[in-house]
Amino acid sequence: MIAEPDGPEDRLRRFATIWSRAVYPATSTSLTRPEFEELLLPLARRLSAALRARTFDAAEGRAVGAALVDAHCTDPEALSRALDCVDAYLVLYCGDDGPQEDLRARSARLQHAMAAGFAQALRVRTLAEQESIAQAALRAQGVVAQALHASEARFRAVFEGAAIGIGIADLDGNVLEVNGALTRMFGGSEQNVRGRNVREWTHADDAPQVWRLYEELVRGEREHYHVEKAFYRPDGTVLWTNLTVSLLRDPDGNPQYQLALMEDTTERRLLNLRLRYEATHDALTGLPNRTLFFERLEKVLNAGEGQRFGLCYLDLDGFKTINDSLGHAAGDRLLVEVADRLQACATAPGEMVARLGGDEFVALTTGPDTQREVDELAARIMNALVAPISVDGRELTVRGSIGVVEGAAGERSAAEVLRSADITMYRAKSAGGNRFEVADAEADARAITRHGLTTALPTALERGEFFIEYQPLVHLGDGSVRGAEALVRWLHPQHGVLGPDRFIPLAEHTGLIVPLGRWVLEQSVRQARDWRERYAGTPSAPLRINVNLSPCQLTHPGLVQDTVEILQAAGVAPDALCLEVTESALIGADDDLLKPLRRLAEMGVDIALDDFGTGYSNLANLRRLPVSVLKLDRSFTQSMQQFPADPVDLKIVEGIVSLAHSLDLAVTVEGVETGAQAEQLRILGCDTAQGWYYARPGPPERLHELALADATP
Repeated sequence: MIAEPDGPEDRLRRFATIWSRAVYPATSTSLTRPEFEELLLPLARRLSAALRARTFDAAEGRAVGAALVDAHCTDPEALSRALDCVDAYLVLYCGDDGPQEDLRARSARLQHAMAAGFAQALRVRTLAEQESIAQAALRAQGVVAQALHASEARFRAVFEGAAIGIGIADLDGNVLEVNGALTRMFGGSEQNVRGRNVREWTHADDAPQVWRLYEELVRGEREHYHVEKAFYRPDGTVLWTNLTVSLLRDPDGNPQYQLALMEDTTERRLLNLRLRYEATHDALTGLPNRTLFFERLEKVLNAGEGQRFGLCYLDLDGFKTINDSLGHAAGDRLLVEVADRLQACATAPGEMVARLGGDEFVALTTGPDTQREVDELAARIMNALVAPISVDGRELTVRGSIGVVEGAAGERSAAEVLRSADITMYRAKSAGGNRFEVADAEADARAITRHGLTTALPTALERGEFFIEYQPLVHLGDGSVRGAEALVRWLHPQHGVLGPDRFIPLAEHTGLIVPLGRWVLEQSVRQARDWRERYAGTPSAPLRINVNLSPCQLTHPGLVQDTVEILQAAGVAPDALCLEVTESALIGADDDLLKPLRRLAEMGVDIALDDFGTGYSNLANLRRLPVSVLKLDRSFTQSMQQFPADPVDLKIVEGIVSLAHSLDLAVTVEGVETGAQAEQLRILGCDTAQGWYYARPGPPERLHELALADATP
């Protein structure tokens, strides 16, 4: 029994030993096997580090694949053995005690990266070899021509000893001489080649220029040409060659013979095709991957006038839940089944399905009538996902959201098409999922604008692009100004002045609402201090500032401390500040959420329940909320445009005002736009109001310009 290696370095060396023993017989190197093992040791160390790295880096795998080519492991068998060795032993000897499933998944990705790096390096090496062979061929042309003129014996030595296939034909295309290398390429019998005519060797994969170049050469219009050409062997197999054909002239310069030099590239081509397939297809599902899909899409978009395309971008709904609950192996089996169903949906000419990554798939259709075809394709995909998928004995219901894009070729780039499909897919997902939506240019523009605003938000605060406007709060009884509500605005460099409805939800989503809210609070409290100092001793004093709190700010642990510090720094009493919280933010609020508001209320800060009447909270909750002001939503004032208002609406408002006053709560009304509304609200007993009837939001200097006589109903 062989003892297992002890330390990580011992295990690493053991892995390198196994690797070298597996690959060495298939290499073309002058190194001994132990020397070759030492060459592989650094590569094994790189694979081990990549396997255990915190973040996966495919570049390490590609570098190892390229290094194998540099070490002369260019035979397809060498790559196959290397990948088999990594698959079988990398996790075993270099995986430590990590999660085996994740390590094996990463090992598979490393193998894929190695194959891609091997293919790229082999391609570079092949190009270099082809150039070398072309140079050798040109030199051979001169040598052969001189030999024909000088010495038949010397010509025979070059002709028969050449490692590449050489054939000589007359200008009519009849093959006169062939060497042993060329004979072996065509099956080993000279009869398969000698005496045949060159024009018989047509192949279905011949490039259009192959025979045009040939005709130019035999007419004496060119001296040589180089092409990649396929030939049929007598047994029906295909021989792929790098073919160089040169014109040989007699001593007087007249065309006399044609000389063909052939290099057998069949095995290399098959390897390249295999590596190309692996680089352009998804390892799990076998579908075309993102690389191949983009190649196909760009080709379709560049097809020219009159061509159209349709694209379905699919994202599975709730796939993360399946992965988290059943494991990645079950998730992979689910993806394979989904891929099979999608592939069955796109079988018509011009249709393809690809996996972009994760649980994202895309289906493409082309043709003159894609407006109809893409809708039918999306419907087929949705129907294909209806039947449950059986995984590990469980029947899993799979749903998906699809973004559909259709249009004419040449109008957009591939990136723009996929971005539109992605935006549309998320629109379908936001609408509840399990549906498809068709792309809309206006919706795309709005989404792109939202994204632009989201990315610009963090630096906008640093650049001082935000400013605050103030809308007065007027007492309905005597028309005096009692304060103002602070309303933040964004002076965007491209879009101009943006209202809070354009960026506050984005700030909530990104978390920027906390520093932005603190900045608004600081500026507003300083303004309240300036107003109080300016209007000291006047009927308007003391003025109060109302500042909105978002739901995200309510849960921020520094809310109370920040508010206290801002009030103290400005030298303003707590009663100068009123914090407005929407009713919807407090529906079902527990004591932990209400605790900061209670502490602020105990300090003397007023708490206003904003947009009251729009939620579904129990009125009994008013007893436990630390609020001192109810702000009726503007929807209550809409029916009061005329005097008198609808009696039912008046009864509702009257009941709310009566309830509020019985609980010692003041009532403020938003959206007052006419004198009729103001009069009705005054009669109903509302305390304060704000709206365009009194003043639009504006700079703080405009507050003292409000004529109290004009504001009196």
